[in-house]
Amino acid sequence: MAAFLSGFLSLLFLLCVSFSFLLAVSGDQTVKTFIFRVEAESKPSIFPTHYHWYSSEFTESSRILHVYDTVFHGFSASVSATDAAVLSKHPSVLAVFEDKRRELHTTRSPQFLGLRNQRGLWSESDYGSDVIIGVFDTGIWPERRSFSDLHLGPVPARWKGVCQTGVRFSAKNCNRKLVGARFFSKGLEAAARSAGPVGGINQTVEFMSPRDADGHGTHTASTAAGRHSYRASMEGYASGIAKGVAPKARLAVYKVCWKNSGCFDSDLLAAFDAAVNDGVDIISISIGGGDGVVSPYYLDPIAIGAYGAASRGVFVSSSAGNGGPDSMTVTNVAPWLVTVGAGTIDRSFPADVILGNGKRLKGVSLYSGAPLKDKMFPLVYPGKSGELSASMCMENSLNPDHVKGKIVICDRGSNPRVAKGLVVKKAGGIGMILANGAMNGEGLVGDAHLLPALSVGSDEGDAVKTYVSSTSNPTATIDFKGTLLGIKPAPVVASFSGRGPSGLNPEILKPDLIAPGVDILAAWTDAVGPTGLDSDSRKTEFNILSGTSMACPHVSGAAALLKSAHPNWSPAAIRSAMMTTARIIDNRNLPMIDEASGKPSTPYDSGAGHVNLDQAMDPGLIYDITNSDYINFLCAIGYGPKVIQVITRSPVNCPAKKPLPESLNYPSIAVLFPTSSKGPKSKTFIRTVTNVGRANAVYRPKIESPKGVTVTVKPAHLAFTEAVKKLSYTVTVTADPKNPVLGDSGAVFGSLAWTDGKHVVRSPILAGPQMAKIDKDSS
Repeated sequence: MAAFLSGFLSLLFLLCVSFSFLLAVSGDQTVKTFIFRVEAESKPSIFPTHYHWYSSEFTESSRILHVYDTVFHGFSASVSATDAAVLSKHPSVLAVFEDKRRELHTTRSPQFLGLRNQRGLWSESDYGSDVIIGVFDTGIWPERRSFSDLHLGPVPARWKGVCQTGVRFSAKNCNRKLVGARFFSKGLEAAARSAGPVGGINQTVEFMSPRDADGHGTHTASTAAGRHSYRASMEGYASGIAKGVAPKARLAVYKVCWKNSGCFDSDLLAAFDAAVNDGVDIISISIGGGDGVVSPYYLDPIAIGAYGAASRGVFVSSSAGNGGPDSMTVTNVAPWLVTVGAGTIDRSFPADVILGNGKRLKGVSLYSGAPLKDKMFPLVYPGKSGELSASMCMENSLNPDHVKGKIVICDRGSNPRVAKGLVVKKAGGIGMILANGAMNGEGLVGDAHLLPALSVGSDEGDAVKTYVSSTSNPTATIDFKGTLLGIKPAPVVASFSGRGPSGLNPEILKPDLIAPGVDILAAWTDAVGPTGLDSDSRKTEFNILSGTSMACPHVSGAAALLKSAHPNWSPAAIRSAMMTTARIIDNRNLPMIDEASGKPSTPYDSGAGHVNLDQAMDPGLIYDITNSDYINFLCAIGYGPKVIQVITRSPVNCPAKKPLPESLNYPSIAVLFPTSSKGPKSKTFIRTVTNVGRANAVYRPKIESPKGVTVTVKPAHLAFTEAVKKLSYTVTVTADPKNPVLGDSGAVFGSLAWTDGKHVVRSPILAGPQMAKIDKDSS
């Protein structure tokens, strides 16, 4: 009887608490989606599941969108800001953050990574067979040849995922290649129901299923793991054999982004939860904030979800963003994420403007329609009027009387590049010259224009405008030259690629590395034409795109190959192998250059360098990182135990002596010094390397100190044996306060390389001034 009475009283108390919270969240009717991080261990035993607890004590069941229980503990729900504030005071709630919208970071590239048939990493890894890559994107067009399961073995037994059906997507669309597919839309649909500017899913152009209406997801999935597809091209451009980096790897698609509607954090977290439970080995996520603004890790669902995945052995590859060439534009900067910038490959699609005075100006284009056949046409620049919208060829900005039958010069910016061509075409223009401004410099990407058009760099754009303004009857034509191979120099850091330093923690060098991300050929959807414009009715099996979105899946595929060849390597070990073997010279055997400046690139542009998989398979030494190492790093940057628990899911204790953030066992070294004369000018920290090469090896350091900085390493050599596979060394970096030297980027760069005569294990070194912290929370 006493036990019954005790249980009854407990239940009565819970009901009273639940009623008080539910009562408090009933007033304000303007709802938004919020994500609630809840301490899982606090669930009263009377509730059979966390969902029952959340729907009884926190909010009504109809308001709950997702329940998270793997990479994150908690739920997302549509409630008012007042409701969220009340719920944040619940003793079991560790954090509350509003759902945010994110954006996508929009056949020779595998060879350009150092991959060759029948030898090297492709051979050693069996082309990535049985490794499962989870792609978070816009879905997939499953009928493409790139996703054939011909000659593939059975689906790995460990796979626990599903093939979620929906509009024009049945269970038959999955196979031994495409082993699973899901879609997540509750966050987007809730945002559309709120008072905000987000529109809902337009089912006349979108599919409520994993099917891809946008094309981006099909492109990234096939870049990572597409099968060999012969006679591939985009309207004749880049013809040859298309194949992904890991052609035999399996794909699991998680549709989290929707055509014209973006991707929502609440749906992304649900996808992370599902993917890790399903059994993926790699997660590829070409998504970010799009504005270069980075949130603290405990308020960033991509960082939180990626930590949960990485802590369970899942490698997470992410795009660095397309905010370059400005500094501090890199996104996805958490140290457990691999952050990938974009570089060019040795292939181009040249086109020339031929002016009436005989001068040729070089550009690029993927236009595949009827050529102009050297016929000269009048040339006009609407921007001469001083009207900004006309200079950029915005919708309804062009006077047909002024442009009909002419080639029109349009400035880049504001509206999509291909949309400018459509504006010109609607106004009666015969062609378009798309001119970069100073911000874009000489960085060019090809586009599949709907009319004869090409893109030119800033200098060429100025030249053609000068010709128009100084000539009474200016004329021009455009000469399209098709596909050109063997371009030098390559790789070059793409001007749009997000640049360091990290705006959150510059002690961690970001991006980590770069990979091919300019003019990449990969599979495409049948739902839209190659431009993605509604008016583009062309159908193409393959398309050519540029962006760090394209670079990210190259590294995802590369990680699949390394995971297949070395199944016991951790995500940090795989990243280390890629970073320490990355190349920093181009195909002229000269330092890799930055497209925006024309100068040698720095680690702020390219991280450790361009991924080089021939070397990554056998890196010699690796820098491994454990979960406790990441926790110590979070303590070092000022996060307290409760804040860290939002990320790690489990309670933590920080060391009594606060560590240096630079002490994280990262494959790159970034050292920041106080700008005041009183601050320390020398820092010492420890790095630990694990031998994964031959058992008996002696490594010696080769140091290239940054200008004005002294770097010393102890001991003078590392001797590994059968029994000794792991050794540590100290690095001391000392700045000269009397003679500070800072480069154009505000920092100076060098390197530390350990070599045993066969392997070169290289880490970039950065030394710079300490910046004010953007985030610090010691609670």
